[in-house]
Amino acid sequence: MKLGSSGAEVSRLGLGCMGMSFAYGSTDDTESIATLHRALDLGITFLDTADLYGFGANEELVGRAIADRRDEVFLATKFGIVGNSLAGDRSVNGSPQYVRSAIDASLTRLGTDHVDLYYQHRADPGIPIEETVGAMAELVEAGKVRYLGLSESSADTIRRAHAVHPITAVQSEWSLFSRDIEESVLPVCRELGIGLVPYSPLGRGLLTGALPTDLADDDFRRTLPRFSDENLETNLALVEQVREIAGRYDATPGQVALAWVLAQGNDVVPIPGTKRRRYLEENWAAVDLKLSADDLASLSGLTPAGARYPDMAWVAGKTAPLD
Repeated sequence: MKLGSSGAEVSRLGLGCMGMSFAYGSTDDTESIATLHRALDLGITFLDTADLYGFGANEELVGRAIADRRDEVFLATKFGIVGNSLAGDRSVNGSPQYVRSAIDASLTRLGTDHVDLYYQHRADPGIPIEETVGAMAELVEAGKVRYLGLSESSADTIRRAHAVHPITAVQSEWSLFSRDIEESVLPVCRELGIGLVPYSPLGRGLLTGALPTDLADDDFRRTLPRFSDENLETNLALVEQVREIAGRYDATPGQVALAWVLAQGNDVVPIPGTKRRRYLEENWAAVDLKLSADDLASLSGLTPAGARYPDMAWVAGKTAPLD
């Protein structure tokens, strides 16, 4: 399918690779590589990584997995968040010099001569977006990048960036439990012909109804308000409502949550993350799940307890939360 109006062609569903190396507890490279290979076998060819994930380790993992299948993959990576996001020691860098060095480092780790989609992971409040995107456009001219994207950008930033060089995709959190992009980001993307790439369409696993009983000590979700003791019980009760709808379709709650995102438009390509083949296959089956108008409306009315991040100041470009 087409991602935006720039000519990019991707699979109807993508695969977020972050958790294979970062943020969600223990890792298993063997199973992760098997998951990546299974994704390609199923036709999930849109793979999403970033230089932040595992501080380069995830790009290296993806690069190893696709080394002999590169021509099957629409490969996306990101730059711009520097420092240790898990420790809270983080910042953003959108300088042209950093853009140029970041892509070369990513290409080396990925073992390829180009990436298909290159995102600015977060806008740098100290660098005009026109300068950053101007440097990104040079990468297109050099053949190192095919298409440009932005992640978690405001409507104004998207408009200004698109005036410098066509933006193919905007990646933002979007799920039944995270709806804020619908107010201004979604309309401007549709006005400009920019595709939407929702990350965490399963609410960081919450909407699957299959959370582990106790998150690992280093699991990023321990820092998120929706997983806190005071909010989790309320949110799990909402997931039971999703489960009730799922029962009518012989589906899982996660498949219903993904089907809701997919139903938001043909310009929407969610990238649920997983590091296990069985969950990948479950997610892929959601592509064929068509929900009734009544069920879509009912799901749209769910309102979770707690913000999606502990500090929402990033909306103003002041901080750089994890994704």
